Amino acid sequence: METFASLIQKTATILEAANIETPRREARLLVALAAELDTAMLIAREKDQVSDAGILARLESFTSRRAAHEPFAHIARRRAFYGLDFISDARALVPRPDSEVVVETALRLLPRGGGIRIADLGTGSACLLCAILHERGGVTGTGVECDPQAAGLARENIKRLGLEDRADIYLGDWSNWRDWGEVDLIVSNPPYIAREEIAALEPDVRLYDPIRALDGGPDGLDAYRQLVRYASKSVKTGAWLVFEIGYDQDQAVRNLLQAGGFAAIDGARDLGGNNRVVFAQK
Repeated sequence: METFASLIQKTATILEAANIETPRREARLLVALAAELDTAMLIAREKDQVSDAGILARLESFTSRRAAHEPFAHIARRRAFYGLDFISDARALVPRPDSEVVVETALRLLPRGGGIRIADLGTGSACLLCAILHERGGVTGTGVECDPQAAGLARENIKRLGLEDRADIYLGDWSNWRDWGEVDLIVSNPPYIAREEIAALEPDVRLYDPIRALDGGPDGLDAYRQLVRYASKSVKTGAWLVFEIGYDQDQAVRNLLQAGGFAAIDGARDLGGNNRVVFAQK
């Protein structure tokens, strides 16, 4: 008879053979998910025998999927981001801790007072939009998303977090969005991977994240060029742009903003010390 401890060990062995980083940690997460336990409860019950066929069947399925490098967030259909619980699946990028610095920067720059409105361009799961609105009551926002499936996921997360009265989704390209001049701050985590680098990405990303959310064109800067071009023509004086960037794109994005006539250009680093945000004011 298996115990939870033996299931964790067997699962870790499979994941290690599949070159999954931190296989024992992930094994513990998969066993907890299959058994519908939190990790503290699992630790307390590691010596318990497991006879439930449903747990064993779920664990076998989850382990096979993770060994194929499907992200754990897709298997669990959940991802924590900025203290909130988001639905996460193949419709959009998995929310990542590095992106939390975008939220922190936006909250620092947002003006106080009533009537403040923001936009999240290429919103995906809507994690940036929802996190900012959750932290700043009274602010309203729009997520702009060109992919119908991602837009559907964004709406699900907005509803899940009880933000329907302050957030909406515009389905369409940001070039067709007409409210550029109505917002006080824009955030965006656009596609920024150089096209030739996509093949070298980790399989968790390359095989499961939507390619449209990764491919930033030949040099990774296509989306930033578009965003700066539209913003320079249309956003109101005093509005802020806050971009997530690749670790090596800081100066290139600063140059685009400077050429677009923006001021107060600066950046922020993620917890790993990498350049992760560039922001500027019209």
